[in-house]
This record gives sequence, C-alpha cells and structure tokens, in this order.
Amino acid sequence: MEIRSATDEDFDVFVDTVHAAFGLFPGTPTDGGGLWWSALEKDRCLLARAADGRPVGTAAAYPFELTLPGESLVPVPGVTAVGVLPSHRRRGVLTAMMRHQLAETRDRGEFLSVLLASQATIYGRFGYGPATYTTKLTVQRHEADFAAPRARAAADTESPGPAASSEDGSHDGSRDGSHDGSRDGSVEVLRRAECGEILEEVYDRYRRTRPGALSRPHRWWALRAGQPPISPAPRYIAVHRDADGVPDGYASYSVDSGTLTVDETIACDDTVFTALARFVLEHDLVTKVVFKQVPPDHPLRWQLADFRGGKVSDESDWLWVRLLDVPRALTARAWFTDGELVLDVTDPFLGEHGRHLLTVRDGKADCVPTDREPDLSLDVRDLGSVYLGGTAPSTLVRAGHIRAHHPSAAPLADALFRTDRPPHCLHWF
Repeated sequence: MEIRSATDEDFDVFVDTVHAAFGLFPGTPTDGGGLWWSALEKDRCLLARAADGRPVGTAAAYPFELTLPGESLVPVPGVTAVGVLPSHRRRGVLTAMMRHQLAETRDRGEFLSVLLASQATIYGRFGYGPATYTTKLTVQRHEADFAAPRARAAADTESPGPAASSEDGSHDGSRDGSHDGSRDGSVEVLRRAECGEILEEVYDRYRRTRPGALSRPHRWWALRAGQPPISPAPRYIAVHRDADGVPDGYASYSVDSGTLTVDETIACDDTVFTALARFVLEHDLVTKVVFKQVPPDHPLRWQLADFRGGKVSDESDWLWVRLLDVPRALTARAWFTDGELVLDVTDPFLGEHGRHLLTVRDGKADCVPTDREPDLSLDVRDLGSVYLGGTAPSTLVRAGHIRAHHPSAAPLADALFRTDRPPHCLHWF
C-alpha cells in the first residue's frame, strides 16, 4: 500500500474516494461555494492506494490555530475526511494513514493534533481524547422570562439612592434594559450575504479569548465552506454592536414552523450573549428557541425566571485532542495554580513512554524528564482529555483510566489542570 499527499491531478480522486467511503456523492457546487471539502489544502490530503493502484482510503487536515488556557495560540492540524472504502476495511488502511499523518504532523513541528470524532470508539486507540463538550438548549417562548439578577438587587439595597422601578412599582429584570446590554449597545438584523466581514472579524476576536476555540481561516469564509453561518445557506444574523457601534457579537438563526434555531451565538462577553439571547427569545410568531452549540457551563438557564424553562439535550463531546510532544504541550498553555506533579505517560500507538516532572510557578510551567516516583500514570489519550481543562483528572481516576499513586495525587492534578475558563469549541470541520 502507498500513502502520499494528493496532487492537483488526483485531488478529484481524493474527493470521490472519501465520498465513496461514506456512501455519499459529491454535491453540486452552488454560487459562492459551500462544499465542505472546498477549503481542503491538497498538500495536507493523504490518499492511500492499494498494491494495484486503486485508491482505497483518505485522510486530511486543515491548518488551524487552537486557543490554549491563558489565550496562547498554537498551530494545530484539524484532522478530517478520514475514510476507507467498505471493500478494504479492517485491513490496516486506517491505522497506516493515522501513523503516516502523525509523522507528518511532527515533521511540521506541530505538537498537538485535533479532530471531531464521527464515532467515539475510533480515535482513542490513536491517542486522541475528548477535550471539549457542547450542549443544545431549548427554551419554550412562554417560559422565556428573565429573572432579575439577585446580585444587583443586593447591591441596590446596600447602596442608598433611588430605586429603579416600573410604573406599577415592580422590578422586572426581564424588561430592564440595564441587564440585557441594550442600554450600552444595540442589535440589528441582517441577511447573511450582507455581513460576511462582520462575522469573520467578530468570530476571530472571540476565538482568541476562548480556550478550546479554533480559528476560521479567511479561505473558509471566502469559499463559504462549512456549516452555517459560513455556508451559503440562507440565515438571518442578529448583530450586536457596542455603544460605539462596533460589532461585538452575533447570532445566526433561521425560523421554521414556529421554531427559531440558532446555529451559533458568538459573543465577546456574557452581557452580549444575554442581549442576543433576549433578542431571539422575543421573536414574534415563535413558540420555542433552540440554541445549538452552547457551552455546558453557560449561565443562560440560571438567568431564566423558570430554571426548568431551559431544557438541555444532546450533550456531546466535540473537540478531541492528541499530544505529540508532552513537554512542549504542557509548557505552551498557562496555569493558574502553583505545584509539582510527576506524570508517567504511555503512548501505545506510537510505542512511546516518558516520565515528566511538571513544575508550575507564577502561571508558567517547566516540564523535564525525571526518575521520581509518579503521582499519576496515564495514557496519552487521557492527557489529551485533561489538557485544556475540560475534563478533571479525578474523573478519569474514578473511571479507572488514570492511576493515582497516592490519595493527594488526583486533587493536586485537578487543581493544576483547572483553568480560568472552561474550554469550548463550536467550529465544525
């Protein structure tokens, strides 16, 4: 079997092969692009051929930047388009492609790799672990009233001054503009075709501050490759602007049979997200609003007067992370607690093993080889899961995947790997 990068001449073969692997047919191009594979870069597309020259498998990677805890940006390949023809499965094609791709990643000087797993049972054996999670939140329109923030009410009682009230003397946070961002900003509705540059700029600002977020290269926006709001699919965009008129958030949505579905909400802070959420929840002729790709820790449910008004569903893993250089990866991110931890890391797929002393001081880490007794013994896939702070090491200790060598090891690891902000990724690739 031969595995090599696709060329201009055989890129169409690559596209046909990956579609055949999934039993699909390449879509017909639309005005403005929109085909998911149109943003692929040929030199990162691998084509596996059998001994007779027949194409039998594919794997590719997009060049992204990943935001780490502490807002460091590092280059990562986003693995995609992985498929093997049904006639050649369970013959080692996938394993060979994954091994080839990881070797190429290292040759490029990259120390992390990420992917979205189509099936959760496939990629753990190649060293990937689930690292970020996402949910869907559904709110019925009649249960969409917002509660008055109790922290502000407490502050008002502590400070003398006139009380803010409505004409009947009540204080209803659901209609108080000082809580929804409208006092200092505004929301306008645009068609998707009218605001491409706004979306690109706002998303880029957002992803630089959110651990776990991936960049969206300009090529994606230009080719309209991906899912809404990148694709040409018709969408309305609620754009939030700050007091100076600068866009600082948006919600991409569509309405069908009384259900308003928000593809994604991008906001530079919680106040902007709340303003956008209020806006779509007050949409006329809508019975319910579905927010897709909501971080599990998001406070929107707590902001509703009826906590049960927000129904969580479709909780799922999203971004999977794989470390290729443990010391480089651990020293690249920021840390928020001082301490020392000895990690004994095994990488079964690459046949590697290392024991590392992680020392954190003043937000920065040093990671060196050591002969000290380990605090934790773990598989590289489990290190990938805890790396961004989205999975507590103690959870994997309790699950029987990470071995803690003494009672204080798991609490120490939890404290060290905990981040200032939980990771979240909503970019589809």
